[in-house]
Amino acid sequence: MNRALSAGRTVFLVNPASAGGSTGKRWPEIAHRAAARGLEGDALISERAGQLSALAADAVAGGAARIVVVGGDGSVNEVVNGIADAEGVELAVIPRGTGWDFVRTFDIPRDLDRAIDVALSGTVREIDVGVASYRTWAGDEARTLFANVASAGISGAIAQRANESSKALGGKVSYYWATLAVFLGWQTGEMRVTVDGESRSGRMIDAMICNGRYLGGGMMMCPEAEPDDGVFDVLLIGDVTKRDLAFVLPKTYKGKHLPHPRLELLRGSTVTVDAEEPLPLELDGEQPGTTPVRFEIRPLALRLRVPATS
Repeated sequence: MNRALSAGRTVFLVNPASAGGSTGKRWPEIAHRAAARGLEGDALISERAGQLSALAADAVAGGAARIVVVGGDGSVNEVVNGIADAEGVELAVIPRGTGWDFVRTFDIPRDLDRAIDVALSGTVREIDVGVASYRTWAGDEARTLFANVASAGISGAIAQRANESSKALGGKVSYYWATLAVFLGWQTGEMRVTVDGESRSGRMIDAMICNGRYLGGGMMMCPEAEPDDGVFDVLLIGDVTKRDLAFVLPKTYKGKHLPHPRLELLRGSTVTVDAEEPLPLELDGEQPGTTPVRFEIRPLALRLRVPATS
């Protein structure tokens, strides 16, 4: 949907395919309930995957002051990439998806009316965003922003397996079973990770670069991550066994998996990851390419509407 936008107003960016396609069906109701609570504006509705970035850029160019994402973590990622260089634009989220991981860190409610209230009158919090420089599946070099969590290793394969499976039982269950399925067939290899000049190498299955705290439908992998402190929390997962996985995985949902002898937490603003064989990359649940990859932080680059108590 493309039309002239009103300068300084709110623009909704809607992913109708989110929440199993129910967002598109419910959008008229969502728009009506938002208007009833005082949140009104133009609406741009994506027609294909990846289009929200361009629509977000169009909205900003048209003078939008507040962007309201109606979608899931992937939708937030697309919009963040579309407004990356805009100044003074506020982002709000009406969560519609299966994972809800980005909004969990900020206690943005999943209840529709409460989320609308936050988008309308919540506190503005400046947060960091990450930038990943990597190799696409076609072998080209690319740069993409991420708002929540990135990773290199098994997480990319798990996210792809979860995205390709039915999410009728929700993101948590889908990701849990995808983790088990992928882990059983994963070949652990040598990885090289550098965090602000401090290097680690050895047999690892994953390196998680966390700006937010959650991934995989509620796993609190980096429970102390602060999205506005100018550094990533970097969780290195070593050569874990099936027993380790069975013991640790349930604890991740409460953030009780640390410390652990096969896990190491580092912090820094620049992270590089490489391996003998290219490893799949994951950015906010999407899989755009492989290692080698370099992650850098952009401090306080995004203005996000959050609950007043967040």
